Amino acid sequence: MNSVFTGVLRRISRLLPALLTLAGPLVAQERPAPIPGTVRTATGTPVEYATVVLHRATDSVALKTEFTDAGGQFVLAPASVGQYLVSVVHAGYAQAWVGPITVTDRPPAILRLTLAASPTQQLRGVTVTGQKPPFERRADRTIINVENSPLSSGSTVLDVLGRAPGVTVDGNDELALRGKRGVLVLLDGKRVPMTGTELANMLRALPAEQVSTMELIPNPPAKYDAQGTAGVIVINLRKDQHLGTNGSLNASYGRGRYGKHTSGLSLNHRGPHANLYATYAYTDRQNFQNLAFSRIYRPEGQPQASSQQRNEMRNHLVSHAWKAGLDYTLSPRTTLGVMVSGLASKSPWQGTNESAFFDAQDQPVSSYTSDNFRNLRTPNVAANLTLRHTFRPDSAGTAELTADADMARYGIRRVLDLVTIYSLPAGQPTTALTGNQDGTLHIQSAKADYVRPLPRGLRLELGLKASQVRADNDVVFYRNGSLLRDATQSNRFRYDESIRAAYLTMSRTRPGLTLTAGLRAEQTVATGRQDIGNENFDRRYLQLFPNLNLSRTLSEAHALGFTLSRRLDRPTYTQLNPFRSYVDATSYRAGNPYLQPMTSYSAELTHTWRQKYTTGLSYARGHWPIVPVYLAQPGPERLVAATDVNLQTRHYYAFTLTAPLAPTKWWQLYTDIELFYIYFDGRLSNTTAPAGRPGAIASANSTFALGKGWTADLNGSYHSREWYAFQVVEAFGQLGVGVQKSLLDGRATLRLNATDLLYTAPITATSRYQVFEERYRASQDSRAATVSFSYRFGSNEVPPARKRATGAEEEKRRAVSQ
Repeated sequence: MNSVFTGVLRRISRLLPALLTLAGPLVAQERPAPIPGTVRTATGTPVEYATVVLHRATDSVALKTEFTDAGGQFVLAPASVGQYLVSVVHAGYAQAWVGPITVTDRPPAILRLTLAASPTQQLRGVTVTGQKPPFERRADRTIINVENSPLSSGSTVLDVLGRAPGVTVDGNDELALRGKRGVLVLLDGKRVPMTGTELANMLRALPAEQVSTMELIPNPPAKYDAQGTAGVIVINLRKDQHLGTNGSLNASYGRGRYGKHTSGLSLNHRGPHANLYATYAYTDRQNFQNLAFSRIYRPEGQPQASSQQRNEMRNHLVSHAWKAGLDYTLSPRTTLGVMVSGLASKSPWQGTNESAFFDAQDQPVSSYTSDNFRNLRTPNVAANLTLRHTFRPDSAGTAELTADADMARYGIRRVLDLVTIYSLPAGQPTTALTGNQDGTLHIQSAKADYVRPLPRGLRLELGLKASQVRADNDVVFYRNGSLLRDATQSNRFRYDESIRAAYLTMSRTRPGLTLTAGLRAEQTVATGRQDIGNENFDRRYLQLFPNLNLSRTLSEAHALGFTLSRRLDRPTYTQLNPFRSYVDATSYRAGNPYLQPMTSYSAELTHTWRQKYTTGLSYARGHWPIVPVYLAQPGPERLVAATDVNLQTRHYYAFTLTAPLAPTKWWQLYTDIELFYIYFDGRLSNTTAPAGRPGAIASANSTFALGKGWTADLNGSYHSREWYAFQVVEAFGQLGVGVQKSLLDGRATLRLNATDLLYTAPITATSRYQVFEERYRASQDSRAATVSFSYRFGSNEVPPARKRATGAEEEKRRAVSQ
């Protein structure tokens, strides 16, 4: 075990006496026994997700809230011995009370409550005037409520992420969370095995109308994969919860420089034992991407050549996203689910490139114009089988077992046709480069998670997971119409990755104190093979990933939190794949088969005031960080390769502030500010990574309730100038506004929005090395206005919803507010 890990364990051991001191007085108290119970209807049917409230018997003050499970069962954990009242409420039923109940250290009898139908539910309909705020700050994550957001209509998932607090998307389509790159993206709980442009293309093809919520988790618990040193972004797709047969339709049209259309259909039939559902979304979005490069070549330390290049590309993305599934209740405690989904897209790019090269005296030596045609097709399909079983409750609570099996196939069909016509030097012949890439990525995984409440406020979570990734990419290039392969660039790359993982988490919740400690072990076996060349590799390693989370309530106004974790960034198969993807005649992207995985330790201390305003101090230290770079290739062609390399160390310091405000009854304001400082140790050839500079990310979202069914959103974000390794990114931001109106008794919604009003989203960056310097500006069709309409039809009846907690959320909810 390395010295850093040993040092972290030594520091944890020093903290343990202090933690025990905090917990000691609580342990010394007489421990009250939990209160178990069941909730059923008058016909004996279990009521799931009924709200169960524990009250103080003397004045009926509510102390804590619980929810019933699929069998109608619940467990309340009083903070101390004494007398209590219990109330139960659920939509469609009259409230029920029981008590007073005398609680001692001995288990009481199981409470059996019966809910009677409420006569007030014979109304034709209910008008809901409130809605979830766009952003919610929880103890360990930020939740983005995408569904019903005026600004999200007609947008892609990547657009919504770009406006999220603390999330940025740079000119290379790399996602960053709180200024750190290396994010794990989960789509409906499944890892998306992509990064960079490929991940961005998939998120662009997924319309925001299919998404319910997103979760930003900087320090995830041990149950999540260790991948992602910057944290985890969880994308949860929409699920209809209405009984009977129902569905929804949506359509939107937006216009920037080009048109953007999205439409979708969702159908659902939910009965007493089965839920059958299907969704389909169609996207037709035209876009442009302009890239302007200014390059200086210094092969011997002094400027010897320069170039000015401009790429103007037009893109037409067409995608079909679909999903169908069945959830079936095998018994009151067991549910089986099966789901298949697909995302097929084609994304042709057509454009021109103009390039001019100059010598050291700024005299032109070469110029050309290129016609570039690229087309990318991604036929993706996935299947999932889920089994969920809840065990009989005991005095501690209800244990739960969840098992998942997944299979997925991602296809890549990429075509390149690049024709370059030279105007200088005179007489240089026209060149042509054509290429075909045929790739597949197969993923198989199985996992099981077990959650067990234990006596004395303890909670046990453990799980196993096994996954297999197999990628096969065959790329063929031809030059100048020849039928013979270009042997210098054509190749076949195969990548196999096998991961075996196990985790265990133990948490303890007492009034005012929650302590969670977890450990995850992952064994990785990865191989890469090429038909041509000797850049093959075999890697095998076992690593441990500890996680510690402490929450302490000091008073009604103050609470502290502390997290400590170790995480990993494995290079993806695309980052390891050495094949070239050309942007123009002198610019291409290629993988690096010599990349090593990055490991990172991170710690964060937070303070929450009045359960709203949260400040945090954090530090992270990464070993072998993976950073994007530009490499000037030797030779008269002046080729420049975009790739990834490892540096030695990354240091990250940050201060964060989150403040949800309510200036008036009709105005809610959510602000998020981060001040950070990042610097790297390491060298690339003869270039030392420069010193870092402080940076800032700020976002603010205002929600206005305008009355008579009208609501509006105003969203703005700003990212200051930032130094990241060898690259300096200039300041950028965006401003968007949206408004919506509820129609047809709440069944229909009309939305209007406009994004990037000031056109400040384009990225300008400069990369500096001893032998090469590049400045580029990337702009897209980000300023657009969109109108959308959605309509829901069918049943309005909503059954008890199922809520599945992760980590220590359930135990945190049971804790008494101090």
